[in-house]
Amino acid sequence: MTLGLILALGVRDRTGAFDLSVIGWILTGVGLLIFALAFVVGPARAAREPEVVDEQDDVGEL
Repeated sequence: MTLGLILALGVRDRTGAFDLSVIGWILTGVGLLIFALAFVVGPARAAREPEVVDEQDDVGEL
């Protein structure tokens, strides 16, 4: 995502053949999408998986 912002805001192609800022904005968008999905998918997956109970912790508490 950082590389995308650097390309999008800092690099301009003077020849006009292909503007590197287009690649930069695409990389930035993909990075933001992955970042957003991590906040959506991560908590949803954690809520879906059952908590594993370690029964060894109860030994000696009798």
